[in-house]
Amino acid sequence: MLTSKDIPARRILRALTYNVHSCRGSDRRHDPERIAEVIAESGAEVIALQELDVGRKRSGGIDQAEVIAAHLKMRSHFHPALHVEEERYGDALLTALPSTLHRAAALPSRGEPRGALWIEIDVHGRKLQVFNTHFGLSSPERTLQAETLLGPGWLGHERCRRAPTLLLGDFNAVPSSRAFRVISRSMTVAAPRREGRWRATFPARWPLLRLDHVFHNNRLKLIDARVIDTPLARKASDHLPIVAEFELLS
Repeated sequence: MLTSKDIPARRILRALTYNVHSCRGSDRRHDPERIAEVIAESGAEVIALQELDVGRKRSGGIDQAEVIAAHLKMRSHFHPALHVEEERYGDALLTALPSTLHRAAALPSRGEPRGALWIEIDVHGRKLQVFNTHFGLSSPERTLQAETLLGPGWLGHERCRRAPTLLLGDFNAVPSSRAFRVISRSMTVAAPRREGRWRATFPARWPLLRLDHVFHNNRLKLIDARVIDTPLARKASDHLPIVAEFELLS
């Protein structure tokens, strides 16, 4: 006879992606604590952030990734896509779960430098692969970046084929774009919808475009996905965050 001890616990995880615009809100204030407050209200356990300042004069010289992580009682993994002397600008993954940085590197870029980072997270004994990226502004550049991320050094790696895998970020790409279609051939998008229509994430005050996405492989079952569209979120950055809840499958 089966008892509750014989039935494995469901592994549920909530992930969020958020372009924080250097933590500069619609009031032109740089306020990482406000960004952290938006995130905290979501209850997300894995956070992908884009457009973070570290040591930049324009935002007070602070490490925004560390400030937000400390507020959330999480650890941050940061990758500077842009590095000029002591000033850095890039993306981060935050979590309080046991995590290891697997790779952080540049992506092929034709304008502003872009990059990606990959961490492995232990979710109650199950390994989860998580990627964060911020694509470029031109269609050919984004397509090249998508193809690179799907290659053997990133999502095409053997450990991603065997494990639950998430790809989060600001792709600067709407669902009808070529880069989005390239990724969709290998992964499924967690698409927040309202009345059958996809929710937009940019610009935050009057969202018109869906540029931010959460992709997952078939070892994750989507439970729910939504755009965080609170008054605070509309003020804190020029993008709205997306939060998605998943069950890790065996």
